[in-house]
Amino acid sequence: MELEINTIDAFTDNVFGGNQAAVIVTGSWLPEDMMQSIASENNLSETAFLVKEEANTYGIRWFSPITEIAFCGHATLASAFVLFNKYPDAESFNFKAEAVGVLPVTKNNDSTLKMNFPNTSPKKVTEIPLEIQEGLSIQPDELYANQQAYFVIYKSEKDVLSVERNNEILKRLKPLDVVVTCQSETPKYDFISRYFWPANGGDEDPVTGSIHTGLAPFWASRLGKSELTALQASKRGGILYCSVDGDRVYISGNAVQYLKGTITV
Repeated sequence: MELEINTIDAFTDNVFGGNQAAVIVTGSWLPEDMMQSIASENNLSETAFLVKEEANTYGIRWFSPITEIAFCGHATLASAFVLFNKYPDAESFNFKAEAVGVLPVTKNNDSTLKMNFPNTSPKKVTEIPLEIQEGLSIQPDELYANQQAYFVIYKSEKDVLSVERNNEILKRLKPLDVVVTCQSETPKYDFISRYFWPANGGDEDPVTGSIHTGLAPFWASRLGKSELTALQASKRGGILYCSVDGDRVYISGNAVQYLKGTITV
């Protein structure tokens, strides 16, 4: 069986930046073990599988190299990029995922695509887990958590950029991952972050759209503004434009095509 595959760099306007995602559209769902094997073979942060359900509505599932992921933002952006290129007259697409419901994606007036996600604002954690204390070289100034990750709040960009981690210790936090973040020290961005996910995907994720559904409302409340620009300060780096409106978080970003080809399975 031959399948078309597209590899997209998401949350960037330059090839080799942002976060890579593979996108595969099929007429019906492949067996789970095959989808996982394809994602493992691709060895990207995520591979997204799409199945059309009705006009402009697609079921979506995301797989990291080691497990299925409940919610992935950058691979949703990549999927929308592929569909808008295939159907340039379309104004929007809806993605349906079991864990997070319907995720609409629309075109902005510029080159970015806007995703409509649920607000997953984190809650304060009063007792810092031992795995956080031992797994990170710099202790949190504050700690929060939502259903996806622990939010380690630092006071300076130096802490976010220089923190070291022990992946074997952080793995014990499964199913939660760890994001470290602080207010930006430059006016270009409102906040910066890095995302570590040894339990669910790998070492450090280049750009993580889903975690910004928690980061954006956290910093919106702290900074007193609803429109924010975020930098995920990984080696590849990525820029996310966030808007918080009640129980929804809108995240916009650019994407570029890296590869289009065929796989044989």
